[in-house]
Amino acid sequence: MQKAIYTTVGIDELLSHVQALKGVGARFVQMHAERCVDDGSYRLVYTFINVRAAQERIAQDGSYAIENLVVEGIDQCQEIPSISSYYPAVFPFENEAHDLFGLAITDMQLDFKGFFYQVSTAEPMSVITPEVKAAREKAMKVRAAAEAKARKAAAEKAAAAAAAAGEGAAGATVAQPAAAAGSDAQHDEAAAKAALKAAELEAKLAAMDPEKAAKVRAALAAKAARDKQKKEA
Repeated sequence: MQKAIYTTVGIDELLSHVQALKGVGARFVQMHAERCVDDGSYRLVYTFINVRAAQERIAQDGSYAIENLVVEGIDQCQEIPSISSYYPAVFPFENEAHDLFGLAITDMQLDFKGFFYQVSTAEPMSVITPEVKAAREKAMKVRAAAEAKARKAAAEKAAAAAAAAGEGAAGATVAQPAAAAGSDAQHDEAAAKAALKAAELEAKLAAMDPEKAAKVRAALAAKAARDKQKKEA
């Protein structure tokens, strides 16, 4: 049997409590962020298992306790210290809190600079750059238009064939035009996907160190040149 213990701490007390848990051999389990509906503030809950204490309790009566540190009343202007120097496994949870809720978690040991989680919802729960957002919207519109075009073309060809040759000939004559329309739709969708991929890449490069970004661009250009030579050979 397990029970959950919740301890509310202030932002300035968080690291000392985490350090104390680390000192007694507690194991990090997870962290989650949530928005409080009443006042719009945020809450962070850090979950640990005190391994040594759990082993003793399990040996005695089969029970153990999950310990939770709760930080409440957070607004997006407050800085929250990362606990990744004590528990590196927290980094995806901290990145999620940063990316999805815009919380300012500082000194993360592993930080994906806003590209670990990407969501397609509107602000504020979004880290998509304007370029990527526009590319995604364009891709959706192009895909929808291509599918509608293919359906309309197939229906028109089927109707024309049925009118000219009768119901029996319609099935045989429609196959090729419908296939052509489908091919156009696939081409448009592929172009939209390529545009989206390029926009996402540019957004990632913009977030990199300029020197590193320049090296990545050079490597991509060299690869593109090699691919072109192979196709022309």
